[in-house]
Amino acid sequence: MTEQKVVTQTDAKPVPTLPDAQTVTSVKHWTDRLFSFRVTRPASLRFRSGEFVMIGLMGDPHPETGKQKPLLRAYSIASPSWDEELEFYSIKVQDGPLTSKLQHIQPGDEIILRPKPVGTLVHDALLPGKRLWLFATGTGFAPFASLLREPETYEKFDQIIMTHTTRDVAELEYGRTLVEGLADDPLIGEMIGDKLVYYPTTTREQSPKMGRITNLLQDGTVFKDLGIDGITAETDRGMVCGSLEFNKDIKDVLEGFGLEEGANSDPKHYVVEKAFVG
Repeated sequence: MTEQKVVTQTDAKPVPTLPDAQTVTSVKHWTDRLFSFRVTRPASLRFRSGEFVMIGLMGDPHPETGKQKPLLRAYSIASPSWDEELEFYSIKVQDGPLTSKLQHIQPGDEIILRPKPVGTLVHDALLPGKRLWLFATGTGFAPFASLLREPETYEKFDQIIMTHTTRDVAELEYGRTLVEGLADDPLIGEMIGDKLVYYPTTTREQSPKMGRITNLLQDGTVFKDLGIDGITAETDRGMVCGSLEFNKDIKDVLEGFGLEEGANSDPKHYVVEKAFVG
């Protein structure tokens, strides 16, 4: 794990030069593979906690024409809907078209942000329930970082269980730090009480809880650890954000418990963010 560094912008915001430009205000590198950053928020942007937007940078000039095209990818907004800035959580792919460049941004730099939020990980896509399960792998924690800081989450559910599965312990740090800080959040700290349960697991490096969350659900380990009878369509709701393989596996598990997949236009028992891969 690399040393954690926080860099905060102190200079005045420069005049945007990119289309749909926003200015980077801070960057934090959590490991040599993971980083988060915050940018200014367009004054007109309205979004529901859990949604994503397209962000990116300009690509390299074409060797013959010199023209540049924007490199854009879908990124869940990790900050809640009420935040004055926008936060994002990203993996670093050394040969990735976008993240190979994005990982080097500094406060004062600009990124492209298309202010058209969409996504399925929103409260409107779920039927009312008592318990909300948030299932994430890797940087799939990002939309839940938004939802965990959203007052509506605690108004709608009696219990929220945040599961996060990564390969190594250091990859849990972003989520763990955020969860541990929620109790002191001036907006939602008192609302949380004992409603929030954090259940991190690792699959490669030794940690207090090892294993894939899908296996731990199927063999009943999660329920035994948390003192819960199980998952039912009557009481439980779920949100899923992870790799394509994980999404498929967890869907099979949830549907095995009798839950049905919903959408914005057809609320049901659980929803999956299909735009996310990582």
